[in-house]
Amino acid sequence: MTSAPGSVFFLILLYACLNPLAMAVDENEFVYKGFNGSNISLEGVAKIHSNGLLQLTNFSEHQIGRAFYKHPIRFNTSSSTLPQALSFSTHFVFAIVPEKTKQSSDGMAFAISPSMDFNQAIGNQYFGLLNSSNNGNPSNHLLAIELDTQMNPEFNDINDNHVGIDVNSLLSNVSANVTYYSNRERINWSLELASGSPFHVWIEYDGFENVLNVTLAPIKSPKPDQSLMSTRINLSSILSDSMYVGFSAATGPLSAKHYILGWSFNKSGKAQGLDISELPSLPPLPHQRKPRLKNVLEITVSVTTVFLGLTIIIAGTFYMLRRKKYEEIREDWEREYGPHRFSYKDLFKATRGFINEELLGAGGFGKVYRGVLPSSKEQVAVKKVSHDSKQGIKEFVAEIASMGRLRHRNLVQLLGYSRRKGELLLVYNYMPNGSLDKFLFSNEKPVLDWPQRYRIIKGVASALLYLHEEWDQVVLHRDVKASNVLLDADLNGRLGDFGLARLYNHGANLETTSVVGTIGYLAPELSRTGKATTSTDVFSFGAFILEVACGRRPIQLQQSPNAVVLVDWVFEKWKEGAILETSDPRLGGDYLEEEMVLVLKLGLVCSKSDAATRPSMRQVMQYLDGDVLLPEIIHDCTSIGTLGPGNEASFEFVTSFPSSIVKSSALSISSTESTLTSSR
Repeated sequence: MTSAPGSVFFLILLYACLNPLAMAVDENEFVYKGFNGSNISLEGVAKIHSNGLLQLTNFSEHQIGRAFYKHPIRFNTSSSTLPQALSFSTHFVFAIVPEKTKQSSDGMAFAISPSMDFNQAIGNQYFGLLNSSNNGNPSNHLLAIELDTQMNPEFNDINDNHVGIDVNSLLSNVSANVTYYSNRERINWSLELASGSPFHVWIEYDGFENVLNVTLAPIKSPKPDQSLMSTRINLSSILSDSMYVGFSAATGPLSAKHYILGWSFNKSGKAQGLDISELPSLPPLPHQRKPRLKNVLEITVSVTTVFLGLTIIIAGTFYMLRRKKYEEIREDWEREYGPHRFSYKDLFKATRGFINEELLGAGGFGKVYRGVLPSSKEQVAVKKVSHDSKQGIKEFVAEIASMGRLRHRNLVQLLGYSRRKGELLLVYNYMPNGSLDKFLFSNEKPVLDWPQRYRIIKGVASALLYLHEEWDQVVLHRDVKASNVLLDADLNGRLGDFGLARLYNHGANLETTSVVGTIGYLAPELSRTGKATTSTDVFSFGAFILEVACGRRPIQLQQSPNAVVLVDWVFEKWKEGAILETSDPRLGGDYLEEEMVLVLKLGLVCSKSDAATRPSMRQVMQYLDGDVLLPEIIHDCTSIGTLGPGNEASFEFVTSFPSSIVKSSALSISSTESTLTSSR
């Protein structure tokens, strides 16, 4: 009769025989040659196929997939045998299959983390591991080996095909182009991560020497003697006592499938090797054509050959002539921006040749046309902009492509761009109700009631807060005004027109070299320093909300030679104790007085001449939400930040700067919005 312990051993042995592809030696060492029956925790869109293949992502955009070993690994960083305890090794086989050839999504990473809770993480370039606020935080205790197929300038990526060693941040400590160092041929092979082919990866950390090695090889090649990367790093402060190991992948505007075919890990020695013959196979590549049936008979008729040759010549000539009509500039570096580039031909057809019947509006920076994309039938707005050659076109397109990743309910989505000769075309989502200024200053549109206006003000404030503080980089819009706020089908305000916007890394010195924007919305310091900041956007926002509340433009010409400056007028009425008299008469007094007073006073506070005394957009949102009371404006030299000792001109710049321009017959501020169009 078999003893109880013998029965347990027999059952374990039987399971291993029935399922040889999945085996865990102990909680600190395991090997999976396929993942059916494995101790793997799946999150997001990750799944395991019936053949044991682990798939992290699918062909969906902006998705995250994770697969982590369920049990924590005991690194014992507090033990006296620290170096030995921190040595580990892992070996896995992966593949990245792009939906479209030569256009890969964001990559994937092997990660060691103190937790499997990544609720705050975002996808795209963050691989589903971090976000913009915690990226670089020492408390992350995160080690990641990234297999990156996108070039992200904010992380100083070397290219769109590299491997990096990341510690607590997606800004890699060390990175290298994907290369295989052949032992036999003594040559180096450049490899493409997003080729759809499987690759081996070995990650080995020597705790005695504090050396981390990363080695990579094609699926049918042996492990090379030379590592792809080798760096000296002390992980004792990074790896906690209890850590989880696994994989995370993400897709962005482009999609790809990220696969793991097999994985072995050893906490205290060399990870077991993976025999490729025992690993699950990948499904056929999406862009592989099915083999055609061979023709049984070969027909060779000379007349047909000649006819086909003539047809090709004629068709080619016709094609070249037709192509010249839609000829556009395309350079090799633009391939990295992928779907952000529209063909000029498609935009030409979408707008019916940019005819006047499709013209939505025109301003100092170009004309905007309505269009319908021929492929998707999606309605878009296409803005034609004349590019200023003083700024490199590559830098401009890089910024446009980056801003195409902005996602906020109160932003008009920038879908992409095209360029032809000296002309740039920016493609946006179409907003059926047009721009806000048409509702404020034209009798063609119905009057917006106060709740609608207040909702629009809060929406634009929320969008600016996102641009200034909540996105991966700081975005300065530099042209906030009613004509750049578009209304969707539900009359929600969406800030648009990023033709002047600039991007900066958080914490960088925000500085531009020229004054751009629209008269009446420009902060006074811009004329002196040319330095745009988040405070200059706040100043424009102050002019904008006064515009919405009062139903008047920031500067209006009267019969007299002097212009009426809206912020001066509101300020004078406030001093008289009659600030509500500045509200839009078309509202007929139908508004909540406390909300109207709040908006008018907030417009004054945002319009302070001293940039340091203006609120941030986060504070603006707190005022509008009623979470924080707006400080009272005190009638003295410290109240608005614009009054000097003995000086009663409250907003000197706003009054004097436009007045010098108003006298010029070249500009008509009352009938059109005058715009400064010097270089970006």
